[in-house]
Amino acid sequence: MAEAATGKVTAWGQRMARFFREVRAELGKVIWPNRSEIVTYTGVVIVSVLLVSALIWVVDSAISQLLLLIIK
Repeated sequence: MAEAATGKVTAWGQRMARFFREVRAELGKVIWPNRSEIVTYTGVVIVSVLLVSALIWVVDSAISQLLLLIIK
């Protein structure tokens, strides 16, 4: 019985080792952005978030004013 358990652990360990080797190989294929690209992408995200939040604020304010007119 102990041999079967040891075989399972060994097979599991081999699968995990293969998984991590494959993960490392895939990460080697990734084209990582350089510093200037990261700064550019971060700026785009910040501007986009600000624009969407401003749009939501305007629509929310308009709906609130409309509801106040309807309620009164």
